[in-house]
Amino acid sequence: MSQTLTNFDMAVLLDSDEAISEYLSQVLADGDNDEFLRAIGYVLKARGMTQIAKKSGMGRESLYKAFAPGAKPRFDTVLKVIHALGIDLCAQPGHGKPAPTI
Repeated sequence: MSQTLTNFDMAVLLDSDEAISEYLSQVLADGDNDEFLRAIGYVLKARGMTQIAKKSGMGRESLYKAFAPGAKPRFDTVLKVIHALGIDLCAQPGHGKPAPTI
Protein backbone atom coordinates (compact mmCIF):
# COMPACT_ATOMS: atom_id res chain seq x y z
CA MET A 1 0.00 0.00 0.00
CA SER A 2 1.52 3.30 -1.01
CA GLN A 3 1.20 6.44 1.05
CA THR A 4 0.55 9.85 -0.40
CA LEU A 5 1.74 12.96 1.35
CA THR A 6 -0.04 16.23 0.85
CA ASN A 7 1.55 19.64 1.05
CA PHE A 8 0.82 21.58 4.21
CA ASP A 9 0.33 25.33 3.87
CA MET A 10 0.27 27.17 7.20
CA ALA A 11 -1.09 30.30 5.51
CA VAL A 12 -4.39 28.51 4.86
CA LEU A 13 -4.98 28.20 8.62
CA LEU A 14 -4.30 31.90 9.22
CA ASP A 15 -7.74 33.02 8.15
CA SER A 16 -8.59 35.46 10.96
CA ASP A 17 -6.95 38.11 13.11
CA GLU A 18 -7.39 35.83 16.11
CA ALA A 19 -5.65 32.90 14.42
CA ILE A 20 -2.76 35.14 13.34
CA SER A 21 -2.45 36.65 16.81
CA GLU A 22 -2.44 33.28 18.53
CA TYR A 23 0.07 31.83 16.06
CA LEU A 24 2.53 34.72 16.31
CA SER A 25 2.18 34.86 20.10
CA GLN A 26 3.03 31.17 20.37
CA VAL A 27 6.01 31.48 18.05
CA LEU A 28 7.30 34.49 20.00
CA ALA A 29 6.89 32.60 23.28
CA ASP A 30 8.99 29.74 21.88
CA GLY A 31 11.84 32.21 21.34
CA ASP A 32 13.13 30.92 18.00
CA ASN A 33 14.13 33.88 15.79
CA ASP A 34 14.16 31.91 12.56
CA GLU A 35 10.74 30.44 13.27
CA PHE A 36 9.35 33.91 14.00
CA LEU A 37 10.61 35.20 10.64
CA ARG A 38 9.15 32.14 8.92
CA ALA A 39 5.84 32.79 10.74
CA ILE A 40 5.75 36.37 9.48
CA GLY A 41 6.25 35.00 5.96
CA TYR A 42 3.21 32.75 6.41
CA VAL A 43 1.14 35.69 7.67
CA LEU A 44 2.28 37.77 4.68
CA LYS A 45 1.11 35.03 2.35
CA ALA A 46 -2.21 34.72 4.20
CA ARG A 47 -2.87 38.47 4.07
CA GLY A 48 -1.60 38.99 0.53
CA MET A 49 1.96 39.92 -0.29
CA THR A 50 1.00 42.68 -2.74
CA GLN A 51 -1.33 44.39 -0.28
CA ILE A 52 1.24 44.34 2.54
CA ALA A 53 3.97 45.54 0.18
CA LYS A 54 1.88 48.62 -0.60
CA LYS A 55 1.09 49.28 3.06
CA SER A 56 4.71 48.88 4.13
CA GLY A 57 6.15 50.96 1.30
CA MET A 58 8.30 48.05 0.18
CA GLY A 59 8.37 46.19 -3.10
CA ARG A 60 6.64 42.83 -3.31
CA GLU A 61 9.81 41.12 -4.50
CA SER A 62 11.73 42.70 -1.61
CA LEU A 63 9.26 41.17 0.83
CA TYR A 64 9.60 37.74 -0.77
CA LYS A 65 13.37 38.04 -0.54
CA ALA A 66 13.38 39.39 3.03
CA PHE A 67 11.21 36.57 4.37
CA ALA A 68 12.51 33.70 2.24
CA PRO A 69 13.82 30.68 4.18
CA GLY A 70 17.26 31.47 5.58
CA ALA A 71 16.98 35.23 5.00
CA LYS A 72 18.02 37.60 7.75
CA PRO A 73 15.91 40.75 7.30
CA ARG A 74 16.86 43.92 9.12
CA PHE A 75 14.92 44.76 12.26
CA ASP A 76 13.45 47.89 10.69
CA THR A 77 12.14 45.76 7.81
CA VAL A 78 10.46 43.39 10.25
CA LEU A 79 8.87 46.33 12.10
CA LYS A 80 7.57 47.88 8.87
CA VAL A 81 5.94 44.61 7.94
CA ILE A 82 4.52 44.05 11.43
CA HIS A 83 2.93 47.50 11.36
CA ALA A 84 1.64 47.02 7.80
CA LEU A 85 0.00 43.79 8.96
CA GLY A 86 -1.80 45.78 11.66
CA ILE A 87 -0.10 43.86 14.46
CA ASP A 88 0.90 45.49 17.73
CA LEU A 89 3.85 44.13 19.64
CA CYS A 90 4.06 44.89 23.33
CA ALA A 91 6.57 44.17 26.06
CA GLN A 92 5.61 42.72 29.40
CA PRO A 93 7.49 41.13 32.26
CA GLY A 94 8.44 37.54 31.56
CA HIS A 95 6.64 34.88 33.51
CA GLY A 96 8.85 32.47 35.36
CA LYS A 97 12.00 34.37 34.47
CA PRO A 98 13.67 36.49 37.13
CA ALA A 99 14.27 40.11 36.23
CA PRO A 100 17.96 40.89 35.74
CA THR A 101 19.61 42.82 38.54
CA ILE A 102 21.50 45.95 37.73
